[in-house]
Amino acid sequence: MNEPLFLTIDYGTQSVRAMLFDLKGELVAKSQVPLDRYVYPQDGWVEYRPSDYWAHLCDACQRLKAEHEHLFQHIVSASLTTQRGTQLWVDEQGRALRNAIVWLDQREVVPPPLKTPAGKVMSALSGLVGAGETFQYLRRQAESNWVRVHQRDIWQQTAKVLTLSGFLTHKLVGRFVDSYAAQVGYFPFDYRRLRYPMYNNWRCDAVGISPEQLPEVVAPGTLLGAISAEAARDTGLPENMRWYAAAGDKACEILGAGCLEESIGCLSYGTTATINTTSTRYLEPIALLPSYPAAIPNHYTTEVSIYRGYWMVSWFLAQFGQVEMQASHEQGCSPESLLDQLASDVPIGSDGLVVLPYWSPGIRVPGPEARGAMIGFTDKHTRAHVYRAILEGIAFGLKEGSARIVAKSKVPLRELRVSGGGAQSDVAMQLSADIFGIPAIRPHTTETSGLGAAICAAVGASQYSTFPAAIAAMTRLGSRFEPAPSAVKTYQYLYEGVFRDLYPKLQPLYRNLYARSG
Repeated sequence: MNEPLFLTIDYGTQSVRAMLFDLKGELVAKSQVPLDRYVYPQDGWVEYRPSDYWAHLCDACQRLKAEHEHLFQHIVSASLTTQRGTQLWVDEQGRALRNAIVWLDQREVVPPPLKTPAGKVMSALSGLVGAGETFQYLRRQAESNWVRVHQRDIWQQTAKVLTLSGFLTHKLVGRFVDSYAAQVGYFPFDYRRLRYPMYNNWRCDAVGISPEQLPEVVAPGTLLGAISAEAARDTGLPENMRWYAAAGDKACEILGAGCLEESIGCLSYGTTATINTTSTRYLEPIALLPSYPAAIPNHYTTEVSIYRGYWMVSWFLAQFGQVEMQASHEQGCSPESLLDQLASDVPIGSDGLVVLPYWSPGIRVPGPEARGAMIGFTDKHTRAHVYRAILEGIAFGLKEGSARIVAKSKVPLRELRVSGGGAQSDVAMQLSADIFGIPAIRPHTTETSGLGAAICAAVGASQYSTFPAAIAAMTRLGSRFEPAPSAVKTYQYLYEGVFRDLYPKLQPLYRNLYARSG
């Protein structure tokens, strides 16, 4: 092989993968290291040791080199994509001052009083427009507010507050620089203008982070720097390898799925399940919740999410899937494939069993009081019905999200691209097509997030002149699932007649539970 290759690091919630892609977007080589060292200081708190984040990245790169060293001479550029919302606090040398607080963390804090005039005005205005609870919820959830209230000594030493992407980039190239398309979380980022504020304003005041504590941010495809000698020794990667900005994992997934048009919905069936579209316009499908930066410069991704998404499959397996887990070991297959066999024998609509898939709360829709629900049980329902109803409930929730996106964009969806672990299920693919009533298509690779990062590296290294040119050359369509008219009719009835009313009708009860337990 003599053609150029692109190294991408895809740092997810469950594993880190080091991959090599070629100019056609084909996955040439891959190594994978699981993330299994999470720390749970209290119920609902989730942390990770920064040294372990780096060690896992180095391990993935070293394994890739050990198995495919002959390919390393063809690498022309590299990029990094990571889980979103995980936050780290570092000193002036980039050394972490405490464990990372992972995006899954649910701790809250009574935030300090707002100090700036702009912050006080924003707080007052948010109350007038009926968004006060959202504003205060964001402040309670902001990790830096928690650190500055409960760990003042660490806060006083904090030089920079970084995403996981920013932390690892500093480890790789020795600079406090990151992609602006990785700034998703409780940061004072101006999503409309794709930049951080140059001075203290209400965003900084709300989450407690000053402009001086933020990294430089650049557009996807921009050179971040070259890998340092120290990082090269740790990772086994070539010294001075050029490293380019990519984006957060969801944005890269959308790019790798080839979703450039507003009429194409991108379903991500990952730990968090999302419905996204790409636009040159800044839109808010849910008021006061932003569009995020896309992995293409000066573009946005509208997004509605189900926080615990396809995590619910893991939950189901842990609680009810012991038979499948044991059989998978004996048969040498995944337990999910065995569950799919069961679900495929269940009638469309799960014989009237409907799931509201909010096992974790949201911010506005659903709100912080949200809980999950299953309704419609009869004596004929089995574990298989419950499993299929979970898959259907996730798709129903994303369909509701897509309606919000379409209402804002005025652009109907004509097809779906489906990625993430759940996209490997034919059952999930077909019910997605049936519930949305439009074709559902798999991209040509399951590693769409890594491919999206590779596209950023290819454009950055001038292997392609533009992002559209790179997308045209490096992305393709795989299996296509057409909606079945009879199934569409059944799902439309369940969606319009049952699912859409579930949350509004249960919300008062959820609020009672939230007031009692928080």
